[in-house]
Amino acid sequence: MSAGVMLLIDADNVSVDVMEQAVELMIERHGALHVRRAYCTAESALKHQTTFKRLGIKPMVNLAAGKNSTDIAMAVDAIDLVLALRPEVVAIASSDSDFAPLVQRLREKGCRVVGIGQDGKTGDETISVYDEFTVLAHRRGGVAKAPARGRGTRTSTRREPPTPPPRRAPAPVAPVVAAAPVVAPQPVAEPEPVDVPVVEAAPAVEPPAPERAPRRRRGRRDAELPAEVPVAAEAPMPEPEPEVPTPAAVPEPAPEAPAAEAPAPRRAPRRRKTAEPVAEAAPAPEPARPAPAPAAAYPDEIRQILAALPELLRGDAIELRLAAERLRDADLLGPRASSTRFFAPHADRFELLPAGQPNKVRLRPIEG
Repeated sequence: MSAGVMLLIDADNVSVDVMEQAVELMIERHGALHVRRAYCTAESALKHQTTFKRLGIKPMVNLAAGKNSTDIAMAVDAIDLVLALRPEVVAIASSDSDFAPLVQRLREKGCRVVGIGQDGKTGDETISVYDEFTVLAHRRGGVAKAPARGRGTRTSTRREPPTPPPRRAPAPVAPVVAAAPVVAPQPVAEPEPVDVPVVEAAPAVEPPAPERAPRRRRGRRDAELPAEVPVAAEAPMPEPEPEVPTPAAVPEPAPEAPAAEAPAPRRAPRRRKTAEPVAEAAPAPEPARPAPAPAAAYPDEIRQILAALPELLRGDAIELRLAAERLRDADLLGPRASSTRFFAPHADRFELLPAGQPNKVRLRPIEG
């Protein structure tokens, strides 16, 4: 017995829509798809059982607990199938780069190994391992959103053939017109210079400065200033009289200084009426957020993410930059993959904050 084409799906790594596109793509290229298997946990098998029945995919349930237990089960089963059925083409639908040793071993057995990954999760180191690789994205209106990428060639995931560009009519040839002979320009006679008498401009006469009126002081009458102030003539100095001895002079009391006028009391500044501060109403307290469920209540794929981000189980929000570094250290996110696209398929489990431009991620509590 020989199975020409096999499709092995890592159902914990790619979405349901990518599984459906992978089946359609293999049938379109090879005409038939003999083996269709999806390796997943028991939770994923129950969740996608309708899709598996519709596409004729056989779920291979893995009950062992562990980070890469599903990937190991898929690799072991792939070697057994190749040794027993000798297929010509083996397609692996996964964005995980851990299948590189499996791809090399299947190629040594004489199989052509084709890779199918999901947009946003596949790195360049994963694409270079396969003989051919195609990147699929969520379709909108029946057409895949991301173009396909292959090794050495680029393949397309669109279903309709490209429309040929419209042919353009040849441009009309313009008639050749003989150029007119070039006539050399004749020199133009320069006019003779004419003496123009120069008239000197009259000097500008500055207008007389207006007389400045005397400054009037508020509350006093305007006093006329005399045109000239007469200077009194100096009186002759009188001759000094001879001193006459006199009895001891009694010092006369010093004249009392005139009492200084008391300054007028200053008027107190007028106080402005200020509006009384209005007490602002205290913001209503936010309702208490229920604590997330323990890690055992989530599927295996979600538990792998929570193992790399344990703060989410306490209800804390983590920055997407820090979460992306930890997910790459745990081999859950490619080196060039986007963290926002990584959490997009799990919107029912993780919440990106804020909604417009998210920079943090938080675990949603399980409802019910």
